[in-house]
Amino acid sequence: MSQLVSGAVVACSLAFLLSGAGLSARADETCNSPFMTGLIKGQEQYLHVWTLGEKGVGDESDKLVTVDVVPGSPTYGKVINTISVGGRGEAHHMGFTDDRKYLWAGRLDDSKIFIFDVGSDPSKPKLVRIIDDLAEKSGYVGPHTFYALPGRMLVQALSNKKDHGGATGLITYNNAGEQIATTPMPLDNGGDGYGYDIAINPGQNRMLTSSFTGWTNYMMDLSQLIQDSAAMKNFGNTMVLWDLKAMKPEKVFSVPGAPLEIRWALKPGADWAVTASALTSKLWLVKQDENGQWQAKAVADIGDPSKIPLPVDISISSDASRLWVNTFMDGSTRLFDLSNPEAPKEIYSKKIGAQVNMVSQSWDGKRVYYTTSLLANWDKKGADNEQFLKGYSWDGKELKLDFAIDFTKEGLGRAHHMKFTARQQKAELR
Repeated sequence: MSQLVSGAVVACSLAFLLSGAGLSARADETCNSPFMTGLIKGQEQYLHVWTLGEKGVGDESDKLVTVDVVPGSPTYGKVINTISVGGRGEAHHMGFTDDRKYLWAGRLDDSKIFIFDVGSDPSKPKLVRIIDDLAEKSGYVGPHTFYALPGRMLVQALSNKKDHGGATGLITYNNAGEQIATTPMPLDNGGDGYGYDIAINPGQNRMLTSSFTGWTNYMMDLSQLIQDSAAMKNFGNTMVLWDLKAMKPEKVFSVPGAPLEIRWALKPGADWAVTASALTSKLWLVKQDENGQWQAKAVADIGDPSKIPLPVDISISSDASRLWVNTFMDGSTRLFDLSNPEAPKEIYSKKIGAQVNMVSQSWDGKRVYYTTSLLANWDKKGADNEQFLKGYSWDGKELKLDFAIDFTKEGLGRAHHMKFTARQQKAELR
């Protein structure tokens, strides 16, 4: 495994340059793996939404929804394709393979992974493989983050098969979907065994992982969970810094309150990363101190932490100057100025809806997309259970709504993770 990752790091330095860091001509999201090649030039054409099936809504199945996002197109802002995968297994996150031709999508409940061909015709993705033995082969459940390595897919699980608690690990697959390695999250030197997101800085040979909670908690009704004092203690409070070449944990940071999404600064030479802690509502900075030692520290509040606004997804700009932060409970998005990452400042906010979760911005920062669903049992109830995709233009001062799709009205379900594609050369599954 260490030889695999060592070779990947060498290849990744070139891949990072090819990814278009600092170039406004690229359209890809800023959260993609730096190992990816063949990225979108110019305007993204399609937005794929991994969508949770909802009882009584449409066919009730989890599905991949494709939306036309080319301004001026006759079907702009409209659903042009759907693929139902059967059942409701808590559809959650997705990730591209390094060649960007395949999109892996996971479910947190039944631990199935669906591989879609988005390279042959991104307007009409095709389901080409289902991996249904993750738990059996790895001992882990709840595939959350899908992070491309050269020829490989690194998957962060949230829980384990034995007790459905927080002790979990990483699983490495090749691009054909064959499992080739497992790596447990650390349980010593301050480690708590929890996992959530993955982010890699190839130039520093560093990988960061964050922490959330196990299957028992994330499948519980949110109101019940909040009232269960014992369950509320079962959340991760750490981030782990890894030696990427060796695939070994190097340092465990104390980051209280379930740090979720991680974003490395993409500006050349800016070797720092940020995350948001959901339960303590803070922005955290990970960087080296004056002695060259990696440290993590809280640098800003997100809203009023006493009201637990529940910050969820974040999106960093390609020049690392701004950070969008969504807060689920008040349905708002906030923009932070990161010109001084030691002291981020909120400079803009807008209420997107009754609830909001995921945010994806284009590389040039001019387009920002939002979806609503957090987890099926955590979403709001009644009239506040809004389920939508909204696309906005950002002119540097204000978000302007370009289109909105009501996923409930359209019989689609609960809108969650998003990924961009555009027309590319025909692909073949390796």
